[in-house]
Amino acid sequence: MDSSKDPFVLFGEWFEEAKEKELNDPNAMAVATVGEDGMPSLRMVLLKDFDEDGFVFYTNYESRKGRQLLAQPKAALLFHWKSLRRQVRIEGEVSQVTPEEADAYFATRHRSSQIGAWASQQSRPLEGRWELEKRVAQVAAKHPVGKVPRPPHWSGFRIAPRMVEFWQDGAFRLHDRLVYHRLPEGGWRTERLYP
Repeated sequence: MDSSKDPFVLFGEWFEEAKEKELNDPNAMAVATVGEDGMPSLRMVLLKDFDEDGFVFYTNYESRKGRQLLAQPKAALLFHWKSLRRQVRIEGEVSQVTPEEADAYFATRHRSSQIGAWASQQSRPLEGRWELEKRVAQVAAKHPVGKVPRPPHWSGFRIAPRMVEFWQDGAFRLHDRLVYHRLPEGGWRTERLYP
């Protein structure tokens, strides 16, 4: 790994390779949050955008992860590309995307996914599958044609990394690990870690 590269450039190169070689969801990432009780919580989501400002995904703000991120705006991400024998770990501060960004992304979603965003009370108890199907039918009837507006509780989060670690599998478990630490004055400090 070339430590002279900006971490976003290196991530972009790895991500492009993953899009070519990873069979399912190369943009899948684990997101770790922390609850009020200090207990960590982890789940898979899909990366929808990234640039030098951070890594973006969308969700229901009333979901467990949404509530946790709004209350404790720090998160860790993990990309694991098994076919490439690589992973990327990211830790950073969390902010909300702008309403304009959320509206623009929501408009690209399939209509059924837009309706689902209104119908799902994500992370809350569900009496039975029929209850969800009933809510979907009610929302679909409310928006039979035309644009489905973005729900006010549905938007995105951006994780601005303060640490990015690139891990490449090595023979005999002698892996290559390169870590970038964001400097307060801007730029990055790099270090290699023992495997």
